[in-house]
Amino acid sequence: MLKKELSDDYFATIQEQLGELKFPNGVFISAELGKGNKGINYVLHKLQDKQKGWLERIFGKKTSYTFRIPPRDEIGARALGELRARGINLVANALAQSVDHILSFFNSLKTEMAFYVGCLNLHDHLADKGEPLCFPLPLASSERKERFKGLYDVCLSLSLGQRVVGNELNADDKELVVITGANQGGKSTFLRSLGLAQLMMQCGMFAPAESFSANICDGLFTHYKREEDVTMSSGKLDEELSRFSDIVVNIKENSLLLLNESFAATNEREGSEIARQIISALLEKRVKIFFVTHLYEFAHDFYDQKMENAIFLRAERQDDGVRTFKIVEGAPLETSYGKDLYKSIFKISGMAC
Repeated sequence: MLKKELSDDYFATIQEQLGELKFPNGVFISAELGKGNKGINYVLHKLQDKQKGWLERIFGKKTSYTFRIPPRDEIGARALGELRARGINLVANALAQSVDHILSFFNSLKTEMAFYVGCLNLHDHLADKGEPLCFPLPLASSERKERFKGLYDVCLSLSLGQRVVGNELNADDKELVVITGANQGGKSTFLRSLGLAQLMMQCGMFAPAESFSANICDGLFTHYKREEDVTMSSGKLDEELSRFSDIVVNIKENSLLLLNESFAATNEREGSEIARQIISALLEKRVKIFFVTHLYEFAHDFYDQKMENAIFLRAERQDDGVRTFKIVEGAPLETSYGKDLYKSIFKISGMAC
């Protein structure tokens, strides 16, 4: 594009025209008389060719007459200056638009090149760490495809010195993915890794996985819990529902919604009922949903329905309480193993459990 649109010949022509626009030999302007003999329709003309022969200059048709302003005639000079400004106004505007066009082109090019340079830097950094990388396979938004292997959270990888645990999943033909399991088992990280991979794929980037394939989403929405409102202007549930209301207004068919411990600001029964009604309505609208939740009543109710378009995952926990940070397929459990955290924290503090 640079060679085609901004060639050397183009810049040579621009340089020549800029030299002419300095008007070293004055300006040649025509105008018409309007009401009250005021000048209208000012037009700037190209100066007559200086290379014409003397015979042509003497006997040629005259198109203009000359008069001179006395050196001390300030009013006349000011009036002449105004006439000159009106005459070159259109040319000045065209020049300004041309400059803006070229500058905006290079500013856009700078921004776009910065994105690609950032992609290259990120790719090199992850590759140096030995993290798996791949080019994803995007599919039509009307399909329901989600299949990957070795998927990991890019942000977590950038903040850690070692490699990050990856996960795999086959959720083809599924519209609802419910993720439950042990506290600090990697559920939120898994959800974030999936959202980032979707964004990277739809930006034309590589994916942080050994392989990644998913349908394109027409909109990506997230609903994560926030810290308590220090102003106490609203309760946590009120704040959650207010944000979700904004999502409902803007979400549309074939969108992807990521929920992280939503509706946990109230009791189990009410939170589960709110979640059930909202999730059911969104599924009817053909929204693909990934939901990390501790609401056992909600998760168990959907699991008992044995829905063909739903899959249930669980953060893996070994018998001794160790988290593998793997997300595996499994039925919801009544406990999130908060007792493991209690023992770990109070053991570090030197207190008896």
